[in-house]
Amino acid sequence: MSRQEAHPQGDPRLRLEQVVADLHRDGRLSAADSRRLAGVNVGSVHPLVFLAEQKLPDAARPGSTLDMPALLAWLGERTGQQVYEIDPLKINVGEVAEVMSRAFAERHRILAVEVHPDEVVVANAEPWRRDWQDNLEHVARRPVRCVLADPRAIHRYTEEFYTMARSVRGAGAGAGAAARPGGNVTNLEQMLELGSMKELDANDQHVVSIVDWLLQYAFEQRASDIHVEPRRELGYVRFRIDGVLHTVYQLPAAVCAAMTSRIKILGRMDVAEKRRPQDGRLKTRTPGGGEIELRLSTLPTAFGEKLVMRIFDPEVLQKSFEELGLADEDLARWHAMTDSGNGIVLVTGPTGSGKTTTLYSTLRQLATDEVNVCTIEDPIEMVEPAFNQMQVNHSIDLDFSTGVRTLLRQDPDIIMVGEIRDLETAEMAVQAALTGHLVLSTLHTNDSPSSLSRLLELGVPAYLIRATVRGIMSQRLVRILCPDCKAPAKPDPEAWRELTAPREMPLPGTIARPVGCKQCRGTGYRGRRGIYEVLVMSPALQHLVTSRLDSGKIRHAAMDEGMQSLRMSGAARVARGETTIEEVMRVAPAVER
Repeated sequence: MSRQEAHPQGDPRLRLEQVVADLHRDGRLSAADSRRLAGVNVGSVHPLVFLAEQKLPDAARPGSTLDMPALLAWLGERTGQQVYEIDPLKINVGEVAEVMSRAFAERHRILAVEVHPDEVVVANAEPWRRDWQDNLEHVARRPVRCVLADPRAIHRYTEEFYTMARSVRGAGAGAGAAARPGGNVTNLEQMLELGSMKELDANDQHVVSIVDWLLQYAFEQRASDIHVEPRRELGYVRFRIDGVLHTVYQLPAAVCAAMTSRIKILGRMDVAEKRRPQDGRLKTRTPGGGEIELRLSTLPTAFGEKLVMRIFDPEVLQKSFEELGLADEDLARWHAMTDSGNGIVLVTGPTGSGKTTTLYSTLRQLATDEVNVCTIEDPIEMVEPAFNQMQVNHSIDLDFSTGVRTLLRQDPDIIMVGEIRDLETAEMAVQAALTGHLVLSTLHTNDSPSSLSRLLELGVPAYLIRATVRGIMSQRLVRILCPDCKAPAKPDPEAWRELTAPREMPLPGTIARPVGCKQCRGTGYRGRRGIYEVLVMSPALQHLVTSRLDSGKIRHAAMDEGMQSLRMSGAARVARGETTIEEVMRVAPAVER
């Protein structure tokens, strides 16, 4: 257990002079640095912030500096207070903002971070100051537990949390009857209150602020999708980060509906129409100034419209294949397929497996001044100046097959079809490939060999598949271990055998395991990379494509020619210490033995 220093006499606030003296006494600061800092006036800057910015060497840890985590750990040991990392994703903003007023929090430089029935956890950066504690315990009617936190984080999140809470309160107050359970006109369980129905204005300044905060927050947290989900009394906002959903906020139902309306306005969608699904898009900027495109989709549910915003970062398309995870032999096989000049190249995998990123990155490399690249998409995922992009529009009978037929009259060299869903689209893709065009498209299948079966099921004759399909790549995204906290581990031989079956790979001596730190929000993972299964249609494989196609035979023949299964591709990442066996097995299907 850490020792606790006696309370200093006089002013309880941390002073630079006293902090420097204590660091020197504890062997953390050299005498020379201690003398150099003597008499420095930092004004209103917190002593820990000033010292962290100096990047002073830590005398007790050669090669390390006295950064903020080191200073907080040292101070926590002296004061007996736990060091707390403020993770906004894990904080109920509405609850913590109700514990104390904003003026009280700013005056004492504290912030409630957890509210439990038996205690309130309060973050502070002045461990000796307790003049506020009795007052807060009296108001909250429960004990207060103090924890140490970065002063900069306390200041930032005090501003953000109270601004957000005020906007939600203001929006809720303006909603009138719409804020009451059943007041939402699209709620199937509504209670009709004659003469009192009033919807919250989507252009209300509070609603505008909430939407702005939501988008900025999502960009900062590296979210790939934002879900706004209405329920009976509350609406939920959830972010998908590294493939996993996190609940980040709860809102009154009327505020949730107004947010959705606001975003529909921005996406040029029909605000009045709430009975049918709609799609839209909007473009905005990140706090850093970069352009971000969002694809919007609404869905009518029992309690109102559910909204999902998929975030497309243009920087992802600037990344090389190596950065996306496609490298070495798999990359060479992919280039061999896409450089052939004609034929069909397919990318398969479930929604959210990175198919669009792979296709766009490939098209960007192929789209030189000498070729004409045309796409037909539903919807256009991201506007790219190097392509000629057309969007499916079912209201005027413009579907994939019609789009491909039209594109063939546009003198194309390369055609990208968003998805092959039916026989007519498949036939047009085959026709384009037979007439000397390169066609890239996607299919929803579990692996590469089963894509050939899928084409047969759609009605494409086996001889046309043999003549046109150049290759198929199946892919998934696996979470990558956080480089700041991952630790070495011994692999489980049984799990490794299951992962690499049916053709076992050598067991690595060590792999890595997730730990959890501030950078990865305690998950142990940060970012995602692709794992791939690249099937090249060689003459030997073409002979196996018949009307009675056996996917198992195709797979074994392809693996004999060098194809790696998804799990084997993932196993290579595990062996390099990039991810875990459990993560690969979670996303990649098992291979039939």
